[in-house]
Amino acid sequence: MDAQHRTGIALIAAAAVAWSTAAFFTRLLHFDSWTILFWRGLFGGGAITLFLVATQGRRGARDLIAMRASGWLVAGLSTVGMVTFIPALQMTSVANVAVIVAVQPFAAAAIAWIWLREAALPRTLLASAVALVGVAVAVSSAGGVADYRGIGLACVMMLALSLMTVAIRRHRETPMVAAAALSNFLGSLISIPFAQAIGSATASDLGVLAMFGFCQVGLGLTLFTLGSRLIPSGQASLIATLETPLMPLWVWLAFAEVPSVRAFVGGALVMGAVVADIAAGGRAQLAQPAER
Repeated sequence: MDAQHRTGIALIAAAAVAWSTAAFFTRLLHFDSWTILFWRGLFGGGAITLFLVATQGRRGARDLIAMRASGWLVAGLSTVGMVTFIPALQMTSVANVAVIVAVQPFAAAAIAWIWLREAALPRTLLASAVALVGVAVAVSSAGGVADYRGIGLACVMMLALSLMTVAIRRHRETPMVAAAALSNFLGSLISIPFAQAIGSATASDLGVLAMFGFCQVGLGLTLFTLGSRLIPSGQASLIATLETPLMPLWVWLAFAEVPSVRAFVGGALVMGAVVADIAAGGRAQLAQPAER
């Protein structure tokens, strides 16, 4: 393994750590979800825009200002994912949300089959079935209206991001980083009529919100973008799944929110399915040159 490959692995792992802090910041802030979304979108969009301009200059700024229809589609789906993610974390356990998020690769495969007619491999179908069983086990311990609403919102978020993944594949010319910046600004704009405490955030609150936007959103995307250029996409996807077990870990360490036994079992099934499917895909790709 050369230095470039090791650097790529380290960058993707760091991106997964950054993304996994979303639940920690959400628990740390005592605001309604729309207020959090407003400030996180503002700071996150600003951080991504700075990265865009720093790496692509005028072309990056032009991509953001003159976004095409495909870019608006990707940004719109990403925005739906954002505005459902934070309230989902507030309404149900972090473990439930993390398990549902982990099913996204399989939902994307199903949507790609329907939309793009991409045939799903047998191993992916089997892994999808195992993952669905894992989700059913994990959320079976839910109780109360808020819990079920949170699970429902997490499912909407997962489907929106799965659609976004397939839309990016369908429209490969879409400038992903610019679309990510736009989606953050859209999320912030949509939040304004519903946010209850935008003006009441103190300096310390704004500091936490800025860290939320810059670290979880901006830094996560920056590290992943840089790292994904250095290693195969299958390996990058596998390493990025570290986000799933880390999300409940930080909340458990900081706020003593212990996942239920069913969440542990369901999460293990889902993570096992994800890792097995991606690892099998990686082995198949490595075997292809030898077969030629």
